[in-house]
Amino acid sequence: MTFFSPAQLVGYVALLFGVSAVMQKNDRHLKQLLVVQSFSYVLHFVLLGNFPASGSAGVSCLRNLLSLRTRSPWLAAVFIAANLAIGAVFAQGVTAWFPVVGSCFATVAVFTLQGLVLRVVLLFATLFWLANNILSGSVGGMALETLIALVNVTTILRMVGERKRLRSAA
Repeated sequence: MTFFSPAQLVGYVALLFGVSAVMQKNDRHLKQLLVVQSFSYVLHFVLLGNFPASGSAGVSCLRNLLSLRTRSPWLAAVFIAANLAIGAVFAQGVTAWFPVVGSCFATVAVFTLQGLVLRVVLLFATLFWLANNILSGSVGGMALETLIALVNVTTILRMVGERKRLRSAA
């Protein structure tokens, strides 16, 4: 596969939206951009033939969309079950479960967490997706998850610094 195949080009689109998402300090903006990033990932992984990742990305897209309206732990459980079902149907081997596990972490994060803790748990999800993308040969996905991890760490550090400044001023 070349760096400019249709599959990789769609991966680059996901890259742009994913990096834009984790730059957001506003949780709602983060989730909105994650919806578009997840949708791009669905097509990207279908084109790569990685159906566990595509299925998890589809569930993630719907999950991120609904998490804009509710913070229901029950709905989180439904999405975790959906991801596990996708893994059971499509995953062949331990590494095929990486996107499923990453999506489960992200599900807990977007439905039950906020602020700094939300971003830390999303960082763990990112690391599972990074491993998946390396193994899938997803150039855009590798770049996406690497940049998301770096930008997310930077945003986490900015938020920690902001907390410290607010505490010092109080």
